[in-house]
This record gives sequence, C-alpha cells and structure tokens, in this order.
Amino acid sequence: MADTQSAEDRVHPVDQKLPPLQMLLVGLQHVLVMYGGAVAVPLIVGAAADLPREDVAFLINADLLVAGIATVVQSLGLGALGIRMPVMMAASFAAVASMTTMAGNPSIGLTGIFGATIAAGAFGLVIAPFVSRLIRFFPPLVTGTAITSIGITLLPVAVMWAGGGAEAENFGAPSYIGVAMLVLAIILLINRFMRGFWVNISVLVGMATGFVIAWPLGMVDLAGMDARPLVQIVDPLHYGWPTFQAGAVISMCVVMMITFVESTGMFLALGRITERDVDGGALKRGLLLDAAATFFAGFFNTFLHTSFSQNIGLVGMTGVRSRFVTALGGAILITLSLLPKAAFVVASIPPAVLGGAGFAMFGMVTAAGISILHEADMGNRHNQLLVAVSLGLGMIPVARPDFFHAFPEWLAPIVHSGIVLATISALVLNALFNRADTPAETATDPDDGVRGGAEGYEQ
Repeated sequence: MADTQSAEDRVHPVDQKLPPLQMLLVGLQHVLVMYGGAVAVPLIVGAAADLPREDVAFLINADLLVAGIATVVQSLGLGALGIRMPVMMAASFAAVASMTTMAGNPSIGLTGIFGATIAAGAFGLVIAPFVSRLIRFFPPLVTGTAITSIGITLLPVAVMWAGGGAEAENFGAPSYIGVAMLVLAIILLINRFMRGFWVNISVLVGMATGFVIAWPLGMVDLAGMDARPLVQIVDPLHYGWPTFQAGAVISMCVVMMITFVESTGMFLALGRITERDVDGGALKRGLLLDAAATFFAGFFNTFLHTSFSQNIGLVGMTGVRSRFVTALGGAILITLSLLPKAAFVVASIPPAVLGGAGFAMFGMVTAAGISILHEADMGNRHNQLLVAVSLGLGMIPVARPDFFHAFPEWLAPIVHSGIVLATISALVLNALFNRADTPAETATDPDDGVRGGAEGYEQ
C-alpha cells in the first residue's frame, strides 16, 4: 500500500487523472472560455465572404471539429505530435486580416483560403524542427516579458466583454457591468472560502450563475436555434478542391511563422504554470501539431489553428494541470461540432459573463509573467529597459489598432499582435544587452529546456 501511494505521489500533476465528474466540469470550463474565440474566426471570414447563415454555421462546426481533434492530440500526444500538456486549440486570430482580404477577392475566395491554409501547414511541418531550437533564446527575462505581455494584451478583451461586447448598443450599461462583477465576485469568494473541487470549478460556477442571471435581463439570445439541425456531419472539401495562389500562400506562411512565435511563448508559459519542463523536444512536438492541425484544417473547410492563450490563464486560475482535462475538452468540442443546437447554446453565453471570468483568468497570466521576471536580475538597468520597451511595444495594437495602418498588408500578423511585438522586442534586446554577459542563458543546448521545478516527478 505504501509503495502504491508513493508511486501515485510521483505522478506529475500534468499526468494525473481526476475523478470523472471533476474532469468533466473543468473540461467544460475550458470549452466555455475559448468557445467565443473559436467561433469568431469563421464568423468573421464568413461575413467577409458574404456567405449565407447556413454556410457560416457549417464553417463554425468545421472549426469545432478540427479544434477538438487537435486539442486531443496536443494534450495526449500521437507519436511525434503533441506537447502532452493541458492545451486547447482553435482557429488563430493572427490570420484574420489576411483571410478577410482573400475572402473579398473573387479570384481567391474560400477555396483559395483553404489552399493557402494547407500550404502553410505543410510549410510549418518543414520548419517546426528548426523553430523549436529557439528555446535557447528564451531565458526567464524573455519568457517573463512574453508571458506578461500575453496577460496584458488579453485584459482589454475582458474589459470589452464586461462592457457588453464590441457589438453592444449600450456598451458599459450598469446591467452588463453588474453581471460581470457578480461573476468575478463569485469566483473570488469561492477561491477565498472554499477548497478543492469547488475551487477547481470556480470559473464554471461563476459563469453558470452569470448566465442564469443574464437570461431574464435580456442578454441571452437563442433566436434561430430551432432552425438548427439536431445532427450535422462535417464533410471534407465541402466547397470543392482547394486552389493555390502565390500571394495567398506566402501571406499564410508568414502567419504560420508568427503563430509559432506565439505558441513558443505560450508553451513556455504553460511549462512554468504547470511546473513541467518544456525542452526542445517538447516544443518541437507542440509546433508540429500546430502545423499538422493547420494542414488538415484546409481539407476540412477551416483555417490556421494554434494554441489558445485564454486557457493558460484558466490553468493558473484553477490550479488543475491535468492534460486529460483538456483532452476531454477536445472531446466536448468534437461533440458540439456534431450537435449544432448544443453548440448554439454555448455560443449564446453573454459577453458580460465572459468578461467577469476574464478579469481573473487573464490577470493570472500577467501575474505568472511577473513572477518569472523575479528570476531575472531586475536591478540591472538593461533588463529594466528591455521589459519597459517590450511591454510598451506590445501595447501599441491594444491602444491604437490602426497605428500601423500605413504598413503593407503582409505585415499585419506581426504589427497587429501585441504578443508578437513584445516577444520579438524581448528577444532582440536580450541578444543586444545580455548575449555577451550571460552566455549560459542564451546559448544552452536546445534540449536542456526551461526548468520549472518539476524534479521528483515521473516524466
């Protein structure tokens, strides 16, 4: 008995299997947190392509299917694919600017977008092994800055949600703010006065309560649900064979590289939060899955896929680090892709409800980044300047999304992402200021990894 208990104690939290009910509820939390972002990309692209409602709904189901499968593989692993950590996948916002332009071009259209997506996935599969070696350039100073920028750039999203969402006619109405603050208060009270299981599902409890309260206030819109079929199967190549145009392909390949930079920062952030080492091999498997998911997404009528940063905050907020939880979340996404009515209900969660949860979750990401920065020498003026400049650059797209409007369209994935700007700035400034002074931090073997204090657990 003692030997069995000892073996269980050595299992890393990332590899632990929770009780079925707890795993189901926390997995559902992950789905609720990322669902709005997951459906937003097909909604935007569908509108840009002037598609009828039934086609937009089909694009959403296709995205949920690929996101679910990719999430399961990323979490559990499949051969050389998957980082085997609690990761949720979905269509990337980084490609939205490029895809909306393509959607409005009759010579490209949806089939051209799908062709460019397939090409970008193939390109990613080729370059992922080389990109994974960038881990040597992510010491705590760079990693902490990148993770802090993720949280800071996500917090305005929570503010927008709490005010009623970007489409709200009376943005900032007391009813919206009241619901958001109630959700936040419930999450805080559960974390203060309760333990264990309830803390793990605090976000779900807060959002469920907010949903119930928002319904009689007229914030929940279920109009159109009756018209949705009970079951719908996503068939590949629904719109015909993909086409490949040089400009579209190049644009999407650039986006693929940018998402690799984002994913690298997110994987390192997750490694810190879960206390699981993210070495060169793990990073390579994670990036290969991003690329493979993108490659197959093009055949299944959807878009470039990547890891979702929102869910990293949920891992930190709940303290549940099990990868089997997100794998179950992926299974829920697959189920929702087959059940349009169920997906419709989840999509009807009011932005104000999401906003209350977002303050806590995205703030936790920021706090994690600040904690990592404590490992660097923040008394060093060069390091202070690196953090200051990088975070400042990362705030540009947040403060003024039109700041880079005069730049070429192909630069949009770079200059419109605060996370990418902050990460690139931190990498460049660290090489400029510290490369010669701290060779141990910047020139280690890529497979050495970023140590997260996971010693003593089984790997």
